Amino acid sequence: MILTILIMVMATVAIAAYGLAPRLGQHRVVYPQTPDAPVPFGYQMAWLAIRTRDTAAVVEALGLGSVQPCNWNAGIGTVYDPRLGQNTIFVSPPVNGWTFVVGLPLPQPIGRAFVDKATPLLAGLGSRFSEVQFFVAFPPVDLFAWARLIDGRLVRAFAIGDSGIIWNKGKTTREERSLGLKLFELRGVRDRRGDAGGPLILHPTESHVMQLARKWSLDPTRLGPNVSDTHSDGMGLIADAPHHWRVERIRKSA
Repeated sequence: MILTILIMVMATVAIAAYGLAPRLGQHRVVYPQTPDAPVPFGYQMAWLAIRTRDTAAVVEALGLGSVQPCNWNAGIGTVYDPRLGQNTIFVSPPVNGWTFVVGLPLPQPIGRAFVDKATPLLAGLGSRFSEVQFFVAFPPVDLFAWARLIDGRLVRAFAIGDSGIIWNKGKTTREERSLGLKLFELRGVRDRRGDAGGPLILHPTESHVMQLARKWSLDPTRLGPNVSDTHSDGMGLIADAPHHWRVERIRKSA
C-alpha cells in the first residue's frame, strides 16, 4: 500500500513538473485550470485539515499572497517540487467537508531554539473555523506532529523531533492510544538522567500520522477519484506563503 502511494506521489510530481517546465523558463508559472479529482499526498509533508467548504475564507485567514487557480495534480506536484515547493502553498477544493492546506512552508514546531509560529497560526484559525487539524510527517529530520482544535479549543497538540518532544499539550486522545502513541512516565525517575529516567514514547512513523489523520478526518494518502465532494469543482488555489511564516531563531538577550 505504502509503495503504491509513493509511486502515485512521484508520478504526480513528475507530471506536474513536465507540464510546468516550458513556463518556468519564462520566469512565470501558469498553472493548469482543468478540474480534476483529488490527488494523494502526506508523506514528507505538512498540512492543515480545516472543516469548511469556503476556500476563499481559508485563504483570507492565512494571509496568502499571489493566489492563482490550480487543479489538484499541479498543486500537489508543485508543493512537492524541490524548488517551487520552498515557498508555495496549495489550498485544495473541499473534500467531504474538509479543505486541505498543503505545503512545507507552513509554520511547524521545530524546537525550543526557534520562535513558535505554529501555535498562533492554529489559534487564529481555530477562532474562525469549527475544527482545525494540523499534521507533519517528515522523516528526514525525524519530525512528526499533530494538533486538533474544536470550537476554538485546543484539544491536543503533540510534536517530536530529533531532539525530543517539542509539544505535548492536552491529554493523549483515544485515537492516539489506539495506535500505541502513548507517553509513558517511569515513576520516581522523571528528574533522573540517563537511560532509565524521563518520559518514554514510542517514536511515531509516517504511518502513525496517516492513521491518526484518518481517525480524525481524512487520510490524505487515500485520496483519489473515488473520494470527492459534490460541492467541489475540482479546482484549488496555489499561493505564496507569507514572509512572516519563515523560520526564525529566538534572539538571546545580551
